[in-house]
Amino acid sequence: MVRVRLDGAEYTLAEGESVLAGLLRQGVGLTSSCRAGVCGSCVMRATAGAVPERAQSGLKDSWKARGYFLACVCVPAEDLELTSAGADFRFSGVITSLRMLGADVIQANLATDTPIDFHAGQYITVARPDGLARSYSIASLPGEGGLALHIRKVPNGQMSGWFHSGACEGERVTILGPSGECFYVPGRSAQPLLLAGTGTGLAPLYGIVRDALAQGHTGPIHLFHGALRPEGLYLVDELRRLDREYPQFSYTPAALRSDGNAGVAIGPLDAIIEAHHPDLTGWRGFVCGDPALVQDLKKKLFLAGMASRDIYADAFIPAAR
Repeated sequence: MVRVRLDGAEYTLAEGESVLAGLLRQGVGLTSSCRAGVCGSCVMRATAGAVPERAQSGLKDSWKARGYFLACVCVPAEDLELTSAGADFRFSGVITSLRMLGADVIQANLATDTPIDFHAGQYITVARPDGLARSYSIASLPGEGGLALHIRKVPNGQMSGWFHSGACEGERVTILGPSGECFYVPGRSAQPLLLAGTGTGLAPLYGIVRDALAQGHTGPIHLFHGALRPEGLYLVDELRRLDREYPQFSYTPAALRSDGNAGVAIGPLDAIIEAHHPDLTGWRGFVCGDPALVQDLKKKLFLAGMASRDIYADAFIPAAR
């Protein structure tokens, strides 16, 4: 029987129970969202005892060395001494502005009280004062003075509904992270890049594209953004402006169904990508959005010749509650 100690109290975990599940079951209030080892909102730190390797998957090496782990997927084999995430992972912040980008997508701009080191395309977890937390990708660049998030209004969504209808400029939030490996890494500036996603999967891709251009990427960069219908697309004018301004950048907006909207490719996103680039040997890919879409596109990019090591993905796992 495994025991964990937190804030001077001792808790017993059931056989096969995760740290998060066990602490929540015993009335400990903890921040969590996806509960699938993806979002990073439940990160804790072990000050004594060994955590399973899986519980540190996706975390930075410096965080692993300090004992950080994902409580939702941590099923320890031995007793642990725990503490909450420290100041290098948890930041106080404020909503600085809110503006609509499309019919159901709002951009929330956040500022942190202390500097936060991030890459465009990574994600953070935003927690309200009441503890409700959700993860969102970063669409802004480090030099732009804040964190820009694209938030789609989800039917009955507690956090998205708050951002769309309840949140105001000046509201205080807690920010955890950043996390994720889906971002531009310089060094192969002539390598072709393919970016694909649907809905607010555009947020990290928009950041990655602008980061690559800002860092002088010279190879072709092709962004595919899909929606069910053309009205579900957003940032179209901004992306078309980048398409005109940078000869190496191409933007293809796509819709599964349409009544004949000019300038929008019609059909499944994977088929549109294949029609443009049947051979992706030597390319680097970034795929973001719906988990099923991400999994499908990763497979198809690989089958088209893209090396698995060059495919970076960010699947938007729905919140568990």
